[in-house]
Amino acid sequence: MTGKQLRMQRLFRHSHRLLIVPLDHGVSLGPVLGLEDICDTVKQVVAGGADAILVHKGQARHLIATGVVNYELIVHLSASTDLAPDPNRKELVSTAEYAVKLGATAISVHVNLGSPKEASMLKDLGQVAEACDAWGMPLLAMMYVRDGSKEGEYNPLKIAHAARVAEELGADMVKVNYTGDPESFSGVVAGVRIPVVIAGGPKLNTADDILCSIKGAVKAGARGVAIGRNLFQNEHPVCLTRQIRHILDSYEPKSHLA
Repeated sequence: MTGKQLRMQRLFRHSHRLLIVPLDHGVSLGPVLGLEDICDTVKQVVAGGADAILVHKGQARHLIATGVVNYELIVHLSASTDLAPDPNRKELVSTAEYAVKLGATAISVHVNLGSPKEASMLKDLGQVAEACDAWGMPLLAMMYVRDGSKEGEYNPLKIAHAARVAEELGADMVKVNYTGDPESFSGVVAGVRIPVVIAGGPKLNTADDILCSIKGAVKAGARGVAIGRNLFQNEHPVCLTRQIRHILDSYEPKSHLA
């Protein structure tokens, strides 16, 4: 068994499905609600059953220093801020090697398809994938459609294309937007062999909205969720994390994914 396979097993240690909590928003948005005390947020979502925490390298160092345990660390390599002229242009700000030194279980990279800088981001993804193979690190590709059309961000055909790009360029897992219904999302899942994880997306109105989307994605064959603002900005993050964990663990695996 390879190092990458061992790390993938650690990520999916709770069940057949993965619960990631991204807390990388401090770069793009700043110290927003829920991220003022990131260590306390991590303690709460881990208590609720989160498998992995996704952060940038600086926060990874702080989390390691606090001694908070019982979760897997995913180090995010891509960055841009909402203050930039083009926030959709993601640049690499760290390396696979540095993430290994931090003790990461996996690495993530963000790509915005349809952006004027798409080619540069695809090049970065391909090169990081090769570095991850060299270091035995699983790679999560965050693939979004940002072609200037709001509808395009949730278009099933475009999302299926985004997922396939991640697989073709060497990612081990892919995070995409949920298309809105199980029928259309099943086509996204069927188009790749790597695990598909749904993004939490923009802040939703109620927890029921979040849970409904997760149920639909799981029904379609999703292998997990990556819920950020809708979880860490919730008034009761431990409770909501437990509810998400229950959904992920209670559905039988799709036969073609088992």
